[in-house]
Amino acid sequence: MRNFDVVVVGAGPAGGQCARWLAKSGYHVLLVEQHETFEKNDFSSAATPLETLEKFDLPEDVVGSFWQNLVIVTTNLTRNWDSPQTLGAVLNFAKLRKFLADEVKSCGGDVWLGYRYMKYAQKQGETLVELKPRGGEPITVTTQVLVDATGPARALIYRKESEKPAFLKPSGIEYLIEVSDNDYEKYANSLWFFLGHKWMPKGYSWIFPMEKPQLKVGAASYRLDHKLIKQTESIRYYIDLLIHEYIQAKDYKIIDIHGSTLHYSSGLQDIYYRDNIIAIGDAVSMVNLLGGEGIRHAMHCAEIAGKHIQKYLKGESASFQDYQKEIYQKFSRSWNLSEKIGMKRYLIESDQKIDEGVSYLAPLETQEMMDILFYYKFEKLSKSLIVYLMRKIRSWWKVKGQGQMTKDK
Repeated sequence: MRNFDVVVVGAGPAGGQCARWLAKSGYHVLLVEQHETFEKNDFSSAATPLETLEKFDLPEDVVGSFWQNLVIVTTNLTRNWDSPQTLGAVLNFAKLRKFLADEVKSCGGDVWLGYRYMKYAQKQGETLVELKPRGGEPITVTTQVLVDATGPARALIYRKESEKPAFLKPSGIEYLIEVSDNDYEKYANSLWFFLGHKWMPKGYSWIFPMEKPQLKVGAASYRLDHKLIKQTESIRYYIDLLIHEYIQAKDYKIIDIHGSTLHYSSGLQDIYYRDNIIAIGDAVSMVNLLGGEGIRHAMHCAEIAGKHIQKYLKGESASFQDYQKEIYQKFSRSWNLSEKIGMKRYLIESDQKIDEGVSYLAPLETQEMMDILFYYKFEKLSKSLIVYLMRKIRSWWKVKGQGQMTKDK
């Protein structure tokens, strides 16, 4: 029977980064992934700020494209925020996961692809984990710490379905398409976000560039009732709308279609640990509900978990209670605000209100938009509203002054 210090189930960004961090720290780690290749389950849109590459020491090999501009399109208007410098990357999700797994192996850890987690049991002070290879007989290994990185499935941390909290369940679908060079150049170097009832009621849509000449075109829906919109189409309808009406791509090829449903615990009410089992990434709702960004948050969560796992293995901590506290301190305020803003924007506001909201943002500098969209510094929204109102007042006074001059004549 193989013995490990840590077994990580799920080789997504959280599981891969946690296993990588622990393997680099000298621990004997097993990273388990149910799929046989990382090209399967390739579901993330994967846009992220540039600092993600440096923070997690990621090579350019995992980048699909770089971007330097932001564009928001509503039913009635378009606003651009441009930068002369690179602001971020769209990651190749499959290459990212493979890189993390290869790093685990290079540090002496084990990576088992095509193994499905079956169950675990506590016996005589050991944790026995049963894993089943595709087409083979179950194998049992032992571990001191077991990590649930199975994402929305939360396959390890919950012993029964009734223990799970109520979840918000937004769904997203994304097409990877190949377009003409001319069509690609229109969308290269920018992240395009689409709001409003035309493009995606109850959610948002996007166009992200990947390796030339490929684009990611996707949409996400909250799957809840909208205050104003009673009848909506399928998610794929809105993706096709972007391709045919906005991009107006005549000759394009669909390379891949992927999607997933997020299970997000409002207020971060997940179970974070149970005895020597610890949950990370999407298994503890590490995705921002406003924009759906999750990769760098999952990897950050994984490193926080790694630190507390190390303390546990060294006998410096008897539980993972401090891990849960640190996650709350880091994420809860931003997550709660993002949820409130997202629910209002996607499920309550009219097209007119959405247009006004984007108009409020127009006076902001590009870096300020980055601060709001990626760093959740919502206090900057106050500045944008003040500038917007000042412009309205100046415009009103100008019109009034011209009217007074006409009367004087």
